[in-house]
Amino acid sequence: MKYAMLLLLIATPVIAAPQTAPSGNAEKGKQLFMKQNCYYCHGTSGQGGRDGARIAQTALNVQGLIRYVRKPTGAMPAFTEKILSDQELTDIYAYLKSLPAAKATKDIPLLEQIK
Repeated sequence: MKYAMLLLLIATPVIAAPQTAPSGNAEKGKQLFMKQNCYYCHGTSGQGGRDGARIAQTALNVQGLIRYVRKPTGAMPAFTEKILSDQELTDIYAYLKSLPAAKATKDIPLLEQIK
């Protein structure tokens, strides 16, 4: 009986705990966002600008953001792992997710006045 139990334990595959995405630090992400000059195109609050998309509250998940930053389309330069690690990009993602979403046009009184 002891041997049967031992064989059962040895033969049973170990189920690994699900891998979770590394958590990001929004404060570090903000520092990196500024240091790497992301704000030049995307604005200091991720609001976007003439040359960069609005990225505050991005719909991308962290893996999608990392994938895009590594191999972007358009005029954005690629940021390899030598420039920003996956953890640093995760921190930037946490910063972007901490920013408030843009207001709807109807919720900006000044824009309502110019109609």
